[in-house]
Amino acid sequence: MKVEHLATELLLQIFRSCDSVSDVFNLSASCRRLHRVLKSSNKQQILASVAETQFGPLNDIIQVVTQNDSQPAHHIRHASMSDALLKQVIQIGLVAQKWEAVFPFKKWKSDYENRRSLTDQERLRVRRAVYRLWLYHNAFHSRAYDRHSRNIRHVVLERAQLLHNWSTQELAEIEDLRLVMSDVVQNHICPSNGTIQRKFRKRYPESNHQLSFNIHLNYPPPSNTFSLENQSSFGKAPGSSLQQYFHVAHPSNFTDSPAKYRSRFRNDLSHDPGSEGWGDEIPHYYIIQDMMKLDPGQILWLRDHALLKEQVEEYVCSLGDWFRDNGETFGDTLEYVMNERGLDAGELRSAVVDRDMGIVLD
Repeated sequence: MKVEHLATELLLQIFRSCDSVSDVFNLSASCRRLHRVLKSSNKQQILASVAETQFGPLNDIIQVVTQNDSQPAHHIRHASMSDALLKQVIQIGLVAQKWEAVFPFKKWKSDYENRRSLTDQERLRVRRAVYRLWLYHNAFHSRAYDRHSRNIRHVVLERAQLLHNWSTQELAEIEDLRLVMSDVVQNHICPSNGTIQRKFRKRYPESNHQLSFNIHLNYPPPSNTFSLENQSSFGKAPGSSLQQYFHVAHPSNFTDSPAKYRSRFRNDLSHDPGSEGWGDEIPHYYIIQDMMKLDPGQILWLRDHALLKEQVEEYVCSLGDWFRDNGETFGDTLEYVMNERGLDAGELRSAVVDRDMGIVLD
């Protein structure tokens, strides 16, 4: 029997059985009958159902995209599905999917012989942790919270209220993801002098060149090159339809940045690899604390598009003075909440490393 002869109810069931939003659009484009069925039915409901399967939990994404200063971050918000909301769901969901791919490589970094793919349940935990950490970043890592306000009691209590929305196991999932994000920042975005030295010697074992490390951070004047509006991987897409948006936002359609073809290990008269180092020990630690205020989307964008130190510095400068010398607060808030629950944050972190708690459980 031809597709155009099937009952509309069966065709709608086929749409609901799709595994991804792109499958829904591709299916609707296969013939006029399917296009008419999707257009004339409750398209948003179908897309929301499929998006739940691909990017869920959608409720956690909704908390991210609806967060604003008009109400506390820990309040649970509900929103009616619309094309505009679905665009934002897809935008953030695609970032979470990229973290699904990054997570196994970093989680089994020193135990690579046992590395494996994540199960469906573990992928859901990764996405959920991405959305919840993103919500925390949007709410508390902004201009409104400079370094002078981080220890004010009512601010600490406000941060703690958000974390109290989640169980201890769910907080362990977020901490598990945060450790992976920290590894990406330390080794790919802001490598220490020692990391640069080690990678340079590994790449050029016969070289006798002595690297010259700059211990000072010279932030250049801001420009439009790396402004928030120009984060091409996660920025606004042209066109008005959801189908046009998804086509542009899909990772396979991202254009490579020129930075991809520029190496921080290039060694010539105009560039010394030592200039790519971000300091040793204590200075590097505080830089990482600052950079961990970036949300999951910003970290991936910098990893893929800002391969040189000067590009990362320019991006940081574009964020404003509040960002520098003002470390992330999630770790401190996690310790505060664990103490309120009569638990030890250090033990929780050890359990995450040992895979007794967190996203991956042995």
